Amino acid sequence: MRDDPTQLTRRGFIAGTAAMSLAPLLPWSTAEAVGTTRSYELEARPTSVRLAKAPFPETRLWCYNGSTPGPELRIKRGETLRVVVRNALEEFTGVHWHGLRIGNEMDGVAFLTQPPIEPGETYTYEFTPPDAGTFWYHSHENALVQQDMGLFGPLIVEEESPPRVDRELVWVLDDWRLDETAQVVRDFDSVVDYSRSGRLGNTVTLNGRLDNVLRVRAGERVRLRLINSANARIFQLRFQAHQPTVIALDGQPVTPFQTAAVTLAPAQRADLMLDMSERPGERFLVLDTFYGQSPFRLAEIVYEDASPLRESPLDAPIRLADNVIAVPDLSNPLRKDVILEGGDLSLQRRRGSEGQQRGLSGLLLNGKFWAICGVSAFRQVMPPFVTVERGRTVIWTLKNWTAWPHTMHTHGHTFQVLAQAGRAPERRTLLDTIWLNPEEEATIAFVADNPGDWLFHCHMLSHAHAGMLATFRVS
Repeated sequence: MRDDPTQLTRRGFIAGTAAMSLAPLLPWSTAEAVGTTRSYELEARPTSVRLAKAPFPETRLWCYNGSTPGPELRIKRGETLRVVVRNALEEFTGVHWHGLRIGNEMDGVAFLTQPPIEPGETYTYEFTPPDAGTFWYHSHENALVQQDMGLFGPLIVEEESPPRVDRELVWVLDDWRLDETAQVVRDFDSVVDYSRSGRLGNTVTLNGRLDNVLRVRAGERVRLRLINSANARIFQLRFQAHQPTVIALDGQPVTPFQTAAVTLAPAQRADLMLDMSERPGERFLVLDTFYGQSPFRLAEIVYEDASPLRESPLDAPIRLADNVIAVPDLSNPLRKDVILEGGDLSLQRRRGSEGQQRGLSGLLLNGKFWAICGVSAFRQVMPPFVTVERGRTVIWTLKNWTAWPHTMHTHGHTFQVLAQAGRAPERRTLLDTIWLNPEEEATIAFVADNPGDWLFHCHMLSHAHAGMLATFRVS
């Protein structure tokens, strides 16, 4: 991460911020369940949020309902979600429901799937998610700015029969590039961010807070839903003296497995089970260690000085029931190599569609830094780079021909990872966002069963804004 002359001192921020208990985000108070429909209202508006205590002032952000992250939206699978969005910004907006396999008209991409929500206007989204899991919502218009300014929040679809736990928490991870007055640095058009690793912040928050404390009781079992809402930061969470068990990735159940660290690229999610197996009165850190030169303390686990809730771990199943997702037919798929290219320091190995070598200088002349299959996106509405008949299996081989990581997201579909870095995954893995290291390849497969024009793009938003965005069509 490059040095920023306006970087806040970590000591100053932590010193000015009191420890807070990490309670679950609660639905906005006006939410109501009517039959099988649960209704919410969201207002996108400028607001000031206390990210740090005095002497730092409040940070001016754009938020849903005045908070960052926005209110938790929560329904059960089978219920219909109805959300009325009011735009109190001075520019148009829209809301994308990340990871949900819903109808194209509800996907939230202005001009592609819906008209933009103009300033002062409202728009109603209504859909019934087919999958239970951990999802999230965020602005998809001028997303580099709007999402980075705070327009995002968690969306939870509960299972009909969730696993038994003592408590469930949602942790939304983010970072912010703040100046010495705790305001967002408005250098969104940074050439370095566009052409390299994206916009990295200097201040990391968990549920919009710093210096967090999770107070637990020995013997407790906690379900922890993690969401990485950052623009470009990759998180690697380590729980001192605890070994989490992963039960879902990107909202899709996996065969449970234990891990020493949980790594999430932008837009990815993970569901964990944590058994609080240490002794009353003890304290342990939760660290972000992805950037080894600057490990960051995200939270502290503090055990109450009370008798254990139980003497041994809870003896209850943690395997989640699979969502019903069509299994790819690998016998006759539509195959395509999807080439990611561009950026600084990258080797240009592909000829453009006009038969001319396309280097970084060629992209820069067009005001862009990145391309997918030789084409840099100038807007969210463009001819599809591939068209597939509805119901057919698609196999894409994603080839990162750049010197930088990318997190590639498919709208409207969940894919199965067949191979990555030359190896098949150890377990069946279903994702909607995949992280590719520099010069890495991955093969994914999905059934194109959701008709419409859909976005496929890098979720490091500086990269998408600078050209790494495409559409694919399911006819």
